[in-house]
Amino acid sequence: MAPRVVSMEADGGSRGNPGPAGYGAVVRDPETGEVLAERSESLGTATNNVAEYQGLIAGLTAAAELGAAEVDVRMDSKLVVEQMCGRWQIKHPGLRPLAAQAAALVGRFSAVRFSWIPREQNRHADALANAAMDAAAGRPSAAAAPGRPETTPAAGQPSTTPAAPIVGSDPATAPASWEPRPTFTATRLILVRHGETPYTEQRRYSGRGDVPLSERGRAQVQATADRVAELAPSVAAVLSSPLSRCTATAASIAGALGGDVPVRTEDDLIECDFGQWEGRTFAEVRQQWPGEMDAWLASPRIAPPGGESFTQVAERAHRVISGLLTAYPGETVVVVSHVSPIKLMLRDALAAGDGFLHRLFLDAAGISVLDMWPDGGVAVRTVNDTAHLAAL
Repeated sequence: MAPRVVSMEADGGSRGNPGPAGYGAVVRDPETGEVLAERSESLGTATNNVAEYQGLIAGLTAAAELGAAEVDVRMDSKLVVEQMCGRWQIKHPGLRPLAAQAAALVGRFSAVRFSWIPREQNRHADALANAAMDAAAGRPSAAAAPGRPETTPAAGQPSTTPAAPIVGSDPATAPASWEPRPTFTATRLILVRHGETPYTEQRRYSGRGDVPLSERGRAQVQATADRVAELAPSVAAVLSSPLSRCTATAASIAGALGGDVPVRTEDDLIECDFGQWEGRTFAEVRQQWPGEMDAWLASPRIAPPGGESFTQVAERAHRVISGLLTAYPGETVVVVSHVSPIKLMLRDALAAGDGFLHRLFLDAAGISVLDMWPDGGVAVRTVNDTAHLAAL
């Protein structure tokens, strides 16, 4: 069985800075300390910081290959930890592609937590890195992992990962949004919730059921389309959930943008499957499933009976963002979806906790705007803008 949570230690260095360089990374079971994977590689001539980032990339790749969902990253590189947590700006142009690659890997997990540790607590990865540096310098290794033979990458493992889609990284790792990024252009996501339906008005759970827009909902959609056209006269594409309440909203927006903007449906944008709660009110669910409701409110990993958890919805939302940032770098894309996928995108963008999901209210036809940079940076410009609905 794939471990859900792993810890990962990584290190890198060079003899001379720049000089003969290498990295090491170790993935462990956090409860037993068992080593689940090791990676090390000589890099030729490189700097300490490049080697440290390569160690991080290799460790995250190994964790992903193990099927882990969450990773606790521990490194003695203050620079890498602070940059990945967004507290320090990535000024060196040679590190930005590596930070972007690491951010892309972060996006494959449901959570990645970074922490700095003293070098003495990072001895295993440090020993692997030193062995790789010795190999790069063309001399026998003077250091090996404590109590273990000197290791090399597993068969077929390259020193770096192939280019991965840049995704919205775990919010705790994204560079600070206020930092200037003259080198990059953000991809702007305009997130639109569909207009009202009869279920919206009655406050009923509306998941996979294809409930059409109400008369008021159709009026909201037209106002929303006009507002989106004001916000973004140039849009590369409009993506929509396959349910009709979203496709109708998306079609109106595309029409307001001039009619030549492509609209495509994306299955991953569909609403959460509420299972047996579909079509019921909160009060009805509370009365019939009190224990299940308490568990669902307490954890995003709990699904309604016969339904889907928010953790599963979050995985879908990650895939959507990853694809958009790859397909439309530096452009504006309109995303028409439902409460749950949009809330989860905003939760991650705002570095909010899981309680955010039950505290944020998203109106029908509300608009939220995110800017996302290829180095992992995120700026939330607008949340649940409804000014365009005031006259309705």
